[in-house]
Amino acid sequence: MAKRRRLTPANPDFLGAAPETKSMAPLGGMRAPIADVASEASATAALEELSREMQDAQAAGRMIVPLPLAQIRLDHLVRDRIAQQDEDMEALLTSLRGRGQQTPIEVVALADGGYGLISGWRRCTALAQLHAEGVGDGTVLAIKRRPDDASDAYLAMVEENEIRVGLSYFERARIAAKAVDQGVYDTPKQALLSLFGSASRAKRSKIRSFLALVSALDGALLFPQSIGERLGLQVSAGLEKDAGLAARLRSALETGKPATAEAELKILSETLVQKHPSDAGEQAEETPSKPGYAARDLRPGLSVRVHKSDGRIELSGPALTPDLRARLLQWLERSE
Repeated sequence: MAKRRRLTPANPDFLGAAPETKSMAPLGGMRAPIADVASEASATAALEELSREMQDAQAAGRMIVPLPLAQIRLDHLVRDRIAQQDEDMEALLTSLRGRGQQTPIEVVALADGGYGLISGWRRCTALAQLHAEGVGDGTVLAIKRRPDDASDAYLAMVEENEIRVGLSYFERARIAAKAVDQGVYDTPKQALLSLFGSASRAKRSKIRSFLALVSALDGALLFPQSIGERLGLQVSAGLEKDAGLAARLRSALETGKPATAEAELKILSETLVQKHPSDAGEQAEETPSKPGYAARDLRPGLSVRVHKSDGRIELSGPALTPDLRARLLQWLERSE
């Protein structure tokens, strides 16, 4: 059997020392300056991009921001809603107390400071009332718009109210008339086409008919939004035909002092059907009394009248000669 040889450990004197290695990390844990510069540049770029995104979102109306109620000018536009129903406002107040503001208003920044209200008059009014009662922080959630011109602002207001609550024909006609008065549009036709362009032609025609009613009674009516389509069209037609009807309607409203919408509608209906004394006289002069007989020509120079009361027949004309009368009498005698 072969002998095993014992291996002895190597002599450490013959081994070289391990090569010295240098750490890549700077002494004291400090970072290289280039890394700090790159990090700061990246953070700055991210903040600038975020700032641009927020500015673009505000400009495009995609960001909701809280604004002080005191900075909102409710009279920036002539409102299309004429009056607030008590029950509607109470329901809105109850909702705001329980759930807070769920839908933002729309505003436009004004050159002299503050914001002009485009839509959301009811919400602003309700929030201001709650703030006066000690509820809320006196701010309103809003979207900042940048309408190209005043017509865009009016259109935004009308569209929101048409979708949310619906406008009466009187309110639609009134906002068109007021927009023309404010110089937003040149003519009522232009205002109707712009504000109610999505409506049917028949609907715009009815709104146009209500313009006469708005012109004659705006300010005299307490419940104009309650005037229905049929009565409104009847009053408008009467105003166009009768120049004195507007004054009589205003006088009747002032004298009657209606406390409810029903009472006001009754005054309008009764005044509309009443005939003015002068109108009755003019109609009698213009319309001759109808004759009590039917007349027609039998042939040249000979006409006949048949009386409606007793059936009497009369012949007249130069062609009725004695000979013709005699022959007619003979014929009548033979026909008995």
